[in-house]
Amino acid sequence: MFLYEIFPPELIKVGLEAEDKEEAFEELVDQFCQAEKSTAREEILEALKDRESKMSTGIQKGIAIPHGRTNAVEEVRGVLGISRQGIEYDALDGNPVYLLFMILTPQKDSEKHLRLLKRLMELLDNPQFYTDLVAQKDAQGARGVMRKYEDILIAMD
Repeated sequence: MFLYEIFPPELIKVGLEAEDKEEAFEELVDQFCQAEKSTAREEILEALKDRESKMSTGIQKGIAIPHGRTNAVEEVRGVLGISRQGIEYDALDGNPVYLLFMILTPQKDSEKHLRLLKRLMELLDNPQFYTDLVAQKDAQGARGVMRKYEDILIAMD
């Protein structure tokens, strides 16, 4: 499973308008529901908030990975949000967040969920990945950056 498959262009939002975590969740979930023609908005929001209540998913400088397990999806899906102004997120380091990788996983797919998080963390270990992704002007460019760095990562394995 590749990240660029989890985050197709219609599930990438460049220029998030949200100013805080709650607004960001709503904006990302709305993007998902519109693109996927889903009516499970409240169920998805609840899954994200439930996970977030355990510990902030604002994990490192400028990056958050809100995620949740829900039967509202049949396969792992994601929404990437890129903010220009930064989002107050209650991140572990106290800084605003500029990249949000929202990941939704069916209740039964714990293993895929963990593999996907591991792959994403490997990509985020490369500071240039973050820099290149934040600089993108549109969804196609962001997806291209994901694919480029994922291909490099796979070639190194």
